[in-house]
Amino acid sequence: MARRCIITGKGVMTGNNVSHSNRRTRRRFLPNIQNITLRSVIMGDIHLRVSTNAVRTIEHNGGIDAYLTSTPNSRLSAESLTLKKQLLKMSAAKAN
Repeated sequence: MARRCIITGKGVMTGNNVSHSNRRTRRRFLPNIQNITLRSVIMGDIHLRVSTNAVRTIEHNGGIDAYLTSTPNSRLSAESLTLKKQLLKMSAAKAN
C-alpha cells in the first residue's frame, strides 16, 4: 500500500542524514498514516488511511461529513473527491 493520506495527500519525503563529519546519506521521512474508522451520519462507518494531521482537521470541522461538504474541491485529493461525490449523492437520496 502506498504511504499517502487520502484526505490531505501527504506522502513520503526524502532527505539526508548528516553525520558529525558532514557525510550525507539518503533517508526517507514517512508520514504518520493511521487506519481509522470515522462515523458519518449519512454513510455510516468509513474506514480510511489518513494522517494524524487530517484526523485533527476532520474533528476540528465537526466530522467527516462537515469537512467534505465545507472544503472546496480544489483542496481535496482525488480519493476524497470520490468520497465527497458519494456523500452528496447519498444525502440527496435521503432527502427525497
